[in-house]
Amino acid sequence: MHPSATALLNRLLVRGKFRHIQVLLKLAELGSIQRTAESIGTTQSAVTQTLAYLEQMLETPLFQRHARGVQPTRACIELLPVARQLLEGLFESVEVISAHHRGGGMLRLIGSESATQSLLVPALPEFFQRHPAVQVQLRQAEGDDQLLAISRGEVDLLACRRPAAMPAGWDFVPLLEDRYGVVCAPDHPLRRRSRVMWATLANQTWLLAPSGTAVRTRFDELAARFGQPPRTHALVTRALAATVALLRASKAIALLPHSIVRHLVDAGELAFVPIDETIVMPPIGLMRPVGQLGEAAAKFCEFLLERATQTPAPPSRLAARRRRSAAN
Repeated sequence: MHPSATALLNRLLVRGKFRHIQVLLKLAELGSIQRTAESIGTTQSAVTQTLAYLEQMLETPLFQRHARGVQPTRACIELLPVARQLLEGLFESVEVISAHHRGGGMLRLIGSESATQSLLVPALPEFFQRHPAVQVQLRQAEGDDQLLAISRGEVDLLACRRPAAMPAGWDFVPLLEDRYGVVCAPDHPLRRRSRVMWATLANQTWLLAPSGTAVRTRFDELAARFGQPPRTHALVTRALAATVALLRASKAIALLPHSIVRHLVDAGELAFVPIDETIVMPPIGLMRPVGQLGEAAAKFCEFLLERATQTPAPPSRLAARRRRSAAN
C-alpha cells in the first residue's frame, strides 16, 4: 500500500533535509555519484547513503544505476522542477536574512533591458552611497515574464515601460523619455554624412529583432516607406552582444532604443546614423504596488522620483542642431 500525500508530507517535514534536495539536483545534473560528491564537497558513500535514505523515505526509486553512473526515473524528472524551486527559495531566504542583518532590508527589483541600461545602472551607485545598508536583488526580465513575477509575488518594484494591461493593484510612474535611433558601426559610410534620408536607408542591410517585439513592430511600420522589402541580415536576434558584434563586423544597420545603446555610442563601440527625425517611443518608468511599500522599496522609489526631477532629459539631435543654427 502506497503512503498518502499527508504521510509523505509529514515524513519530509520531520526527516527531510535541504541536503537531500541538493544531492537530488546535482545527481540529476551530473549523472554521476563521484562527480556529485566532488561538486558538493562530500564523499561518494555519503551521496549514496543520502540517495538511499531519500528513496526509502519517499518509497519511490529516483535514479536507475548503470555502469556509467545514474539516470533519473520518471518520478525524479517530475520532481526536479519542484526541488529547484525549493532550493531557490532557500537561497532567497538566506539573502533576506543577510539583508536584515545589515539593517537596511532587501529590495527585489526587476528591470527590462532598456530600463536597466538607462535608468538603473546610472542610478544604483548613487543610491548605494545614500543607503549602503539596503541590499538590492536585481534581475532582468521582459514582457510576460515581468507580469508573471508580479503574479507570483517575486518582485517589489519593476523598472520598465508601461504594459498594455496594468496588473491589478499596481501603478506606473514615467521617469525617463526614450526614442528609437538608427545605429551602425563607427566606421560605417553613413556615419560621415550630415543627414541621411529614408530613401538612403531603404538601400541598406538591416539587422532585425524578432517578430513580436516592440522594436520589430516599429521597424516594420517605418519600412513601409521604403517601397520595397528591405534587405535584412541572416541573423534575427534581440541579444545585444550579438547585435553589437555583427554591426561592427558588417555594413548592416539597426533600429534600437537610445536607452539600450546610448552607453555603447558614448564608449565609441557604435554610432548613431544622423537622421533628422525623432522616432518617439513610450517612456521608461517604475511600476510599484499601490499602497504601502516595504522600507527598502520605498527608499528606492523616493530616490528615483527625486533623481528624475533633477536630471534633465537629453535633447534630440534635431533640436540641438536647430539651437546651434539659431545661435549662428
